[in-house]
Amino acid sequence: MEKKLKSATLCVQAGWKPKNGESRVLPIYQSTTFKYDNTEEMADLFDLKKEGYFYTRLQNPTNDAVASKIAELEGGIGAMLTSSGQAANFYAVFNICEAGDHIVTSNEIYGGTYNLFGVTLKKLGIECTFINQNDPEEVIDKAFRPNTKALFGETISNPGCHVLDIEKFARIAHKHGVPLIVDNTFPTPINCRPFEWGADIVTHSTTKYMDGHATQVGGCVVDSGNFDWDAHADKFPGLCTPDDSYHGLTYTKAFGKMAYMTKLVAQLMRDLGSIPSPHNAFLLNLGLETLHLRMKRHCENAQKIAEFLQKDERVAWVNYSGLKDNKDHELAQKYLPDGSCGVIAFGLKGTRETAIRFMDSLKLICIVTHVADARTCVLHPASHTHRQLSDEQLLQAGVAPDLIRLSVGIEDVDDLLNDIQQALNKI
Repeated sequence: MEKKLKSATLCVQAGWKPKNGESRVLPIYQSTTFKYDNTEEMADLFDLKKEGYFYTRLQNPTNDAVASKIAELEGGIGAMLTSSGQAANFYAVFNICEAGDHIVTSNEIYGGTYNLFGVTLKKLGIECTFINQNDPEEVIDKAFRPNTKALFGETISNPGCHVLDIEKFARIAHKHGVPLIVDNTFPTPINCRPFEWGADIVTHSTTKYMDGHATQVGGCVVDSGNFDWDAHADKFPGLCTPDDSYHGLTYTKAFGKMAYMTKLVAQLMRDLGSIPSPHNAFLLNLGLETLHLRMKRHCENAQKIAEFLQKDERVAWVNYSGLKDNKDHELAQKYLPDGSCGVIAFGLKGTRETAIRFMDSLKLICIVTHVADARTCVLHPASHTHRQLSDEQLLQAGVAPDLIRLSVGIEDVDDLLNDIQQALNKI
């Protein structure tokens, strides 16, 4: 039996498998189209009878190599890159939902995803119920309906930094005959592999740690291949009944475990087209090659800064699961034993203006609408990423008005601590 490669090796070598005489480095296939010698070959590709490349909107060798690397890192059977993390979450849900359907999601999710599920999907006829992920199973059970098609959560919530009990969510989802979709952006597969805890589908904003250098915007959907769609065929007609747009082909019959991924590419990407450019995929791959090294440094730096903030009398509260007295520490020890991520949520004593004064006084640490890259940055979600939400919605989403999201980079931690100290001295 072939021994499974470790994550560090997969980061460097998975995905692109050069043949004799081919480029050692993943090439950029910057082409919209691919040439064939006869009409029949092309026809077979359009009918999904053969695998191959004919138009980059559906498949591209550069994009597919990077998607394959992410699938291997997560332990999935297949993956598809998208043009953003938002697109990834939309595709993951819309692949199994249509007008008249319903999903259940944790309320502690990224503001953009909250709006996508609560507002935009509603316009498409898909309703969403937000639940508190810490509620008992019997309370969460009540949110499910006969037309519920998925349960969604984030491994580590953005920006609240709360840890999801993946096994509990998987148990609830499967009890109701639906898949669990987990956004694993913050820990990445280096620190958590949700499939090992019962999740069925994983999404990523590859813009964050996977890229790691803020050079490209992208997303990814990964399928475990574990959910039995045919066992719940009445819930998922899109996968289990004939697709008229492919001459009556039924995905589960034609592609087995690859049904979900095939439909994702052949139907949704065909029609909606949210693809990343091959050049963006190439940049993402460069980031992935050092992901295992960077995540360790992010976590080490964040742990030291979280401990520093916790001891400072000007800080009202700190939420970082690496702290031993944190309410999520036990869950983190279970799901994230090697570290969570570099993002810390904290609040200062005082008013919203106190937080703004602190942030404006930082010199090395920059205020940017980004998170999870090599450079340390800071954001006030209530004023920025979540400003479309009402105060009530902010609290429901686990975003306190005074919450500061500090994304700790891979710089020297002493320089970061000095910058935080001098900014605190100015409030």
